[in-house]
Amino acid sequence: MVPKPLRERFGLKPDTELEAVEQSDGVLLRPVEQRPSMIRVDGLWVHQGVPQPGANWDRIQQEVREERIQSTAKT
Repeated sequence: MVPKPLRERFGLKPDTELEAVEQSDGVLLRPVEQRPSMIRVDGLWVHQGVPQPGANWDRIQQEVREERIQSTAKT
């Protein structure tokens, strides 16, 4: 647990997830960067990181395909 004065100083909330990075002179604690697991690159969906347990990739692909069909039909 990070003491409240340090959380306040660095703008951390009590539930902020931290990662520990081993360094030669000790351990560095830093907030885990929260980023979406899927991003759009040049019109394509790209997964970055580790998939969530139980992710239904067939359903996700179908939703992306339907979205593309709809966007193409609008033009």
